[in-house]
Amino acid sequence: MSVNVGLPRDVVWHGRTVTTGIYKAPVDRRVALRTLNLDGDRQADLTVHGGEYKAVYCYPVAHYDYWTKELPGRELPMGVFGENFTTDGLAEDATHLGDRFSVGSAEVVVTQPRLPCYKLGVRFGSDDMVRRFLASGRTGFYLAVTREGEVGSGDEIKPISRDDNAVPVSEITRLYIAKRYDSEDVKSLQRALQVTALPESWKQYFRERLEKASV
Repeated sequence: MSVNVGLPRDVVWHGRTVTTGIYKAPVDRRVALRTLNLDGDRQADLTVHGGEYKAVYCYPVAHYDYWTKELPGRELPMGVFGENFTTDGLAEDATHLGDRFSVGSAEVVVTQPRLPCYKLGVRFGSDDMVRRFLASGRTGFYLAVTREGEVGSGDEIKPISRDDNAVPVSEITRLYIAKRYDSEDVKSLQRALQVTALPESWKQYFRERLEKASV
């Protein structure tokens, strides 16, 4: 629906200056999609944003209806959640870790859900926004680029393949915040750990959770 990019900017939040790349705006041209990001797009804190496994952030346009009701009177232009691709479809419960897609002349793979940081609160002027965003389950997800190319608004995102151990993005988010695991949760995590596209940091977190669960 929309391709959105933006460069880091300084904003004042709670009396201090914060540098953030969350302010994205739609572009009306085709954009080069490279291994680390889209042309014209940058992240401020590369320790937690951007990089190979977070080259593109996707957010379904259907979630805008939910937030319009949750945030009455607020304008919600495309890209307001910091997403690079505002998508029609690709909901978190129907999109899986390791799903591969072509978009424009590029190819991408789903790597992880978004875990919002405080800068989402900065963008919306609300400390409560991070909690509400995560609790809603409407997190969106990240893509890694497996083949560079050009993308633009209106491009179809076409499925190429699905990992044999596929676990829905929504399931990974739920398991990340769950206080305890049952036997089915353990099976889901064991599958997720076999997905090549899931970053090692996530795998390490889940391995530690599984070790504690088995004690």
